[in-house]
Amino acid sequence: MPDGGFADVYSPRSVLDDPSFRILGPNEKPSRDANIAAFYNPNHEIHLVEKPRPKPGPGQVLIHVRATGICGSDVHFWKEGRIGDSMIVTDECGSGHESAGEVVELGEGVTAWKVGDRVAIEAGVPCSKPSCNYCRTGRYNACPDVVFFSTPPFHGTLTRWHLHPVEWLHRLPDSVSFEEGALCEPLAVALAGIDRCGLRLGDPTLVCGAGPIGLVSLLAARAAGAEPIVITDILQSRLDFAKKLVPGVRTVLIGRGSTPKESAEEIKAAAEGPLKFAIECTGIESSIHTAICSMQFGGKVFIIGVGKDRQTFPFMQLSANEIDVSFQYRYANQYPRAVRLVAGGLIDLKPLVTHRFRLEEAVEAFHVAADPAQGAIKVQIHD
Repeated sequence: MPDGGFADVYSPRSVLDDPSFRILGPNEKPSRDANIAAFYNPNHEIHLVEKPRPKPGPGQVLIHVRATGICGSDVHFWKEGRIGDSMIVTDECGSGHESAGEVVELGEGVTAWKVGDRVAIEAGVPCSKPSCNYCRTGRYNACPDVVFFSTPPFHGTLTRWHLHPVEWLHRLPDSVSFEEGALCEPLAVALAGIDRCGLRLGDPTLVCGAGPIGLVSLLAARAAGAEPIVITDILQSRLDFAKKLVPGVRTVLIGRGSTPKESAEEIKAAAEGPLKFAIECTGIESSIHTAICSMQFGGKVFIIGVGKDRQTFPFMQLSANEIDVSFQYRYANQYPRAVRLVAGGLIDLKPLVTHRFRLEEAVEAFHVAADPAQGAIKVQIHD
């Protein structure tokens, strides 16, 4: 591996500077069997590109990506051009990090995998160096030299052919589809939240937001034995979807004019008392306030959602009730668990995919994912 580690191996410039790289016009059809991908840029454009088909080096395999979900962060990078102060779109950047596929070519020294193996792709590749304290202690999501595909500047996995180090692939049993394998990425996010907040059997739990992460968190909380579970959203259609997904869940529609305290009273009424945990999946200040006001003494609000850079919290409500607030950054050590839960039938992710597109239709797929009026839960792109 080069001295620069995976950042050199997956240098975005090696793709952008390749003579075969080109941006396709709005109505232009890609070449047959081309390595096409969906890219966004600082001008807030989303388009298809053709890029070189990579060749696997030592310890790598080439994957035909068969299914990729569009994450809210993909849409955010396209529309807003940044998340926070460290993840900024400064050039053409490939999208996608919720992917699964099939091994088609092996690099030197690869013996644990063979052509035809079906895999879920863990998109965050840390440095794994002994000198990295976070990697050494298992908290590799904090590795400062991580290559996280689709987070600028690194290109994503929404492409036909993707190169990946074998250590960060997870074998899919025959019973787990490529769709489900791709959904193991958002499931890993939810499992990290369940793991870190310490949820146990019978714990009354609130899930804020019935978007994709909220719904996956709902499934994970139910599998972990939370009871009762209340889920909130501002859209009745999403609450109806949650009710079909987990019939025993209790739903609360958040009125657009309601104060956090008023919404919290409705939540506590639905749960028949204050709740022990909140899994906050929106990142919206008013939703976080609502979660805090819904907690019992000694409760915990665990924030998965991404929101504004600066927010205010009801300090004395937290202090006088010993309510803990914790946050999550991606995930670590969750993929094997996610695959096992899906393969074992404890979590059924299949209903979450509401819209499917071919790779050549990726631009249309992004527009559907970005438009709430389309009613999409999870948009996936297949090849």
